[in-house]
Amino acid sequence: MPEIIDRGRGPEIAGTRITVFDVLDYHREGWHHTAIAAALRLSSDEILAALRYVDEHKEEVHAAYEVIRARCARGNPPEVQARLDAIDVKYRQLWADRYRQAGLTENGHDGHPGGH
Repeated sequence: MPEIIDRGRGPEIAGTRITVFDVLDYHREGWHHTAIAAALRLSSDEILAALRYVDEHKEEVHAAYEVIRARCARGNPPEVQARLDAIDVKYRQLWADRYRQAGLTENGHDGHPGGH
């Protein structure tokens, strides 16, 4: 039977980096456990173990889940977002330069109908 463990990131399916919160996202959207298993490349037994854990620890899991959702809704702090934006600009420019040097457009084609 699959085990739920906590290595400091919250309860997760042993042997994976998939948390019960990941499974809960799909479950709240109405996904069947077999569809969740396919999407996360896990067994149905692993998904059912995560859902059982959520059911057995409802208050604790849902409280932590809401904290995570609130943190995600706030987004990154301004200084972190500024660094991420700078990295994005840098790498967009690098890739644009590489495409140009290779004579390709940004979609990977040489600009002629029919592809490369």
